[in-house]
Amino acid sequence: MKKVKGGLLLGLVSFALAGCGSEESNATSESTAAIEGDLSFYTSQPDEDAQKLVDAFTAKYPDVTVQTYRSGTEEVISKIKAEQKAGDIQADVLLVADSVTFEDLKEEDLLLEYKSEELSEIPANLVDPDGMYAGTKVMATALVANTANVSEMPDSWEVLTDESAKGETIMPSPFYSGAAAYNLGVFTRNDTFGWDYFKSLKENDITVTKGNGAVLQAVAGGEKSYGMVVDFIVARAKAEGSPVELIYPKEGVPVITEPIGIMKDAENEAAAKAFVDFVLSEEGQELAAEIGYTPIRKGVEAPEGLQTIDEMNVMDADISELYQAREDDKKEFETIFGQ
Repeated sequence: MKKVKGGLLLGLVSFALAGCGSEESNATSESTAAIEGDLSFYTSQPDEDAQKLVDAFTAKYPDVTVQTYRSGTEEVISKIKAEQKAGDIQADVLLVADSVTFEDLKEEDLLLEYKSEELSEIPANLVDPDGMYAGTKVMATALVANTANVSEMPDSWEVLTDESAKGETIMPSPFYSGAAAYNLGVFTRNDTFGWDYFKSLKENDITVTKGNGAVLQAVAGGEKSYGMVVDFIVARAKAEGSPVELIYPKEGVPVITEPIGIMKDAENEAAAKAFVDFVLSEEGQELAAEIGYTPIRKGVEAPEGLQTIDEMNVMDADISELYQAREDDKKEFETIFGQ
């Protein structure tokens, strides 16, 4: 009864202030409204990591029940597009690999503008200026090598095309992994690499697998000597005793920020905003570091073994161009690798 009376009182206060035409008062009422109900969360994070995030959020907001759908970025987006076609997008909050994916959703007017107060502590260049999405962490794609198979650690991406690595390398598919799709666009627009690099990878019998987890598993298990993979899972595996080494190649590394955004027709907008705030907050960013990610928030330390974005030599490309060309890039990849 206390909750009901409190909610009724807030509603009456909000109504009275709205009659005065005060936008500030409306915002205050909204921010103090009860955070409760069901929240649908779509993500490409590993299952265990996504669950830790949800558990921490619901510990703070126990009246919210979070339903999680988890798969690779490309499959998550395919699900959203199918739901869009059916006229009923189920997701409230989306957290997937890269900004190019969010640019697509933004272009289709599927995202809700929300500029969290936590953004003041996030580098401005890693946030959408229109408030449609914001990066949540820093994830580089780097090299992983099996220390039992490789005696001298390489410092260049060129090792994957070397004769000594023939049949000994593995990478994730851009048809499943959003990071891999982003990497494909960046590498092929870099003068040092281009499409010739991927043709050389094919000629050197590189294996293309479903996602980053499968890449790490193959290298850690000794099935392959080298892999192209997101950095945080290598650092985590090494800390747990796996025979792997993380290498940031001298030519540079593509970096994704695993953005978060709210779907435009979110059924539980209040809980969705609270979720975004939590992920970007100091508490949420410390949780990310504890799990093993490089945080995006200023002042929160990166886990041991990972470089910060200031330490990385970042390879990038124009986001608009990457967005426009993504499907064509996949088709060209399919032509080369027969995926």
